[in-house]
Amino acid sequence: MARRPTIKDIARRAGVSQSAVSFALNDRPGVSRDTRARIRRVAEELGWQANSAARALSGERSGAVGLVLARPAHTLGVESFFLQLVSGIQEVLSAARTALLFQVVEDVDAECAVYRRWWAERRVDGVLVVDPRTGDPRPALLAELGLPAVTIGEPGPPTGTSASPVSAVRADDAGAMAQVLEHLHGLGHRRIVHIAGLPGLAHTVRRMESLRAEAERRGLGPDHVRSVVTDYSDAEGAAATRRVLAEPRPPTALVYDNDVMAVAGSAVAAELGIPVPRRLSIVAWDDSALCRVTHPRLTALVRDTAGFGRLAAEELLSVLAGGPAGVRESERPRLEPRESTAQAPAHTDS
Repeated sequence: MARRPTIKDIARRAGVSQSAVSFALNDRPGVSRDTRARIRRVAEELGWQANSAARALSGERSGAVGLVLARPAHTLGVESFFLQLVSGIQEVLSAARTALLFQVVEDVDAECAVYRRWWAERRVDGVLVVDPRTGDPRPALLAELGLPAVTIGEPGPPTGTSASPVSAVRADDAGAMAQVLEHLHGLGHRRIVHIAGLPGLAHTVRRMESLRAEAERRGLGPDHVRSVVTDYSDAEGAAATRRVLAEPRPPTALVYDNDVMAVAGSAVAAELGIPVPRRLSIVAWDDSALCRVTHPRLTALVRDTAGFGRLAAEELLSVLAGGPAGVRESERPRLEPRESTAQAPAHTDS
């Protein structure tokens, strides 16, 4: 096994002391500019890299940030959102030569335990927090630990911590849902069901509240427009679709919280002999290749999910560089009408 080069090796080849090497590689005074340049050139020739564990123990940065997902593991492999989000995050971190430490856990309690362990071990310099929840305990914990963080999707700093290191990036879920309802209402749909995701997530709540408010504004009550919750999986999306389509007064339009459930719902409609869009219109929350290759192609909300990840990573790096915590807005999703939505079928009860 090849031996990793050490500070001693650099000192021997450069003809200087080990302390001079340490000063040069850590940007500390005590060596001349020419000596510093020679030491760094030798270090590069030898392929030397800083030991992140040793740097953490000395109080320096670890060179890594963390991301923990507290979701059912079986839902992650089929959902494109997180793949695109992580690709955007990784694009920014790679350019900054910062590693991403990733872990999947069962629930928020386990996620909080990971943060405590990472903080105690100095494993990460900061964290990216996904799936903010109502009554979320994580921002307060991270503020207590002093672990810099960016919450993706809101909320930002916890109540009562004006100097919190917790930033946030957010998307306009309420505005996006308003676009969807405006589109479907304009096509004459008056019975609409939202097949939502996990009920405790803040963005799920915002979408449900926006749907209800927009429906009420148009004179439609919960007997006309409502939400049902799932775990985001294709199985639960299909099961929910089957239930609502079997009702005495089934919906004429379905809005799904992700692409996978929308495709599964379209398959259920085909199995039941319900043509899309002639008798049933379908909208997917996040556009993806699945929405574009399904027949008929699915009307979907288009947003730059990778850009969302880049924005979050940029904000965290800014905080780690000493910038203030804050809230940044991502670009609002836009609705892309395709063949899965059409005029509501005639002669349906309102």
